[in-house]
Amino acid sequence: MSIVAQQVQPAADIASLFFAALVIIIILLYSIRIVREYERAIIFRLGRLRGAKGPGVVIVIPIIDRATILDLRVRAVDVTRQRIITKDNVEVSVDAVVYYRVQDPIKAIVAVENYHFAVTMLAQTVLRDVIGKSELDDLLMRREEINKELQRILDELTDPWGIKVTAVTIKEVVLPETMIRAMARQAEAERWRRAKIIEAEGERQAAQILAEAAKLYAEKPAALRLRELHTLGEIAKEKNLVIFYPLSIGEGAAIGIATGLVGSRVEKKQR
Repeated sequence: MSIVAQQVQPAADIASLFFAALVIIIILLYSIRIVREYERAIIFRLGRLRGAKGPGVVIVIPIIDRATILDLRVRAVDVTRQRIITKDNVEVSVDAVVYYRVQDPIKAIVAVENYHFAVTMLAQTVLRDVIGKSELDDLLMRREEINKELQRILDELTDPWGIKVTAVTIKEVVLPETMIRAMARQAEAERWRRAKIIEAEGERQAAQILAEAAKLYAEKPAALRLRELHTLGEIAKEKNLVIFYPLSIGEGAAIGIATGLVGSRVEKKQR
């Protein structure tokens, strides 16, 4: 019996060692946490904050410690489309995107229950407030300034949570169909107005140039006579054309211009 007992004793010792090693391995598996470069582990020991650990290997005591891993990278929040009435009583639907990151992981865990949900809800509220204080023209033309205003307000409100809002962008502004048609008519009227102004400006410049030319012709009658001859030459280029012109410029000159260039018939009418 003693020999059997001696043989059973080493087997029991081996089983105990195996069990102890298994327990140690399980404890180590639950104790060792690998924290990546862009993460931090917030450790609570018996309910008390022990601080932020990482990156690298972090030891957590099972049952006693509780670890929460936070991602420090920039996250994008797609703000749900909001139907907002602007300052000038126009209903619009606005989509926006908020970019933020966790700046202080301890505040993000201790100061707010769910920082991602809180940022999303706050972004919707701030978006409605800022757009509601803006007119439609400002929303369409000063979008960059409104984005900066949204970022500033959100950054101030989320700073106690350890959150840094890096950017806010208005993705899309949807207008009512009636407003789109009204804006199209307004744009068309504006283009017609510009066309009329350009046409009137052209007439003014042409009149000014003609007045200067008339003054020059009055001072130099020979220049006016050369202009008359040149005009007759341009008219006589059309074949089978009858030209009626006073004899003031000279009978020979009129006939020479009208018949010599294109062989047209010239009828002279005396006044």
